[in-house]
Amino acid sequence: MDRLLIKRIFFICLATLIFIVCFNPAYSSDVRKPILAGTWYPRDKTTLIKSIQDFLSKTDIKGINGRLKAIVVPHAGYQYSGQIAAHAYRMLQGMDIQHVIMIGPSHRMGFRGVSVNMQAGYETPIGMVPVDLTLVRQLMKTHKIFRNIPEAHSQEHSLEIQLPFLQVVLSDFKMVPIIMGEQDFNTCKALAEVLATIIDPLQKTLILASSDLSHFHSDKEARELDMEFARHVRAMDPKGLRECLSSGTCEACGGGPVITALLAAKKLGADQANILCYGHSGEITGDNRRVVGYLSAAFFQSQGYH
Repeated sequence: MDRLLIKRIFFICLATLIFIVCFNPAYSSDVRKPILAGTWYPRDKTTLIKSIQDFLSKTDIKGINGRLKAIVVPHAGYQYSGQIAAHAYRMLQGMDIQHVIMIGPSHRMGFRGVSVNMQAGYETPIGMVPVDLTLVRQLMKTHKIFRNIPEAHSQEHSLEIQLPFLQVVLSDFKMVPIIMGEQDFNTCKALAEVLATIIDPLQKTLILASSDLSHFHSDKEARELDMEFARHVRAMDPKGLRECLSSGTCEACGGGPVITALLAAKKLGADQANILCYGHSGEITGDNRRVVGYLSAAFFQSQGYH
């Protein structure tokens, strides 16, 4: 390779890096800016809080008889999945949760392992949620699957969509943002083992898995696929869920995050799963020909809990 070609490659890489840092609105500073405000959820703070409070008021979930370890929530626009997600977030009201480990899939780019974001915080119309950089750095040192890939977070919606709900139901918390580039079972297992190790059972920490279910099937087909997914979640069967996803008998864009949350929750003592709410986009749009499925669930410890 001649020197001229090497120089060209160098300057192309440098220009790409400058563009990402300087011109990408979601990664132009040490705080990740919102990319969904005004489209997937309201941009105005007062309107946003009121919409979330309205969702919460329409749920009948008051809590669980046990210690909550993890939740599963959808990540579509609030119009479509906000009410489904509210069933999980309603349980968090009044709980003293200090850390939320958030796990989502990568929709826009592929990469090996998982990426943790090392920006200082995530901004929403309600305010900024700080990232626990101490915990993030600890993760980076524990296993080779952990990477820091800024582009994986800058335009990824699966975590941002959860933050306003968390800001409304929790008084004060820090987040650990994790995006999975690979969702194979080995990656899920490795990630779950690390998370279970660093989460002291006495800490006030919640694991959050972000996932939608089947995409663009008829109402009947979607319900069949999604009920199969729910069956494995309810049975707390991560291997069965992985086989279901691999065979196509169920679908989930965030299957890896859900399996990871399930594995980690079980290691932390969870022995029961509740399916809190299920629905699909056709129930909102009235078009049942090509729908997207949504589910909220909770993993918690009931045995020996006082």
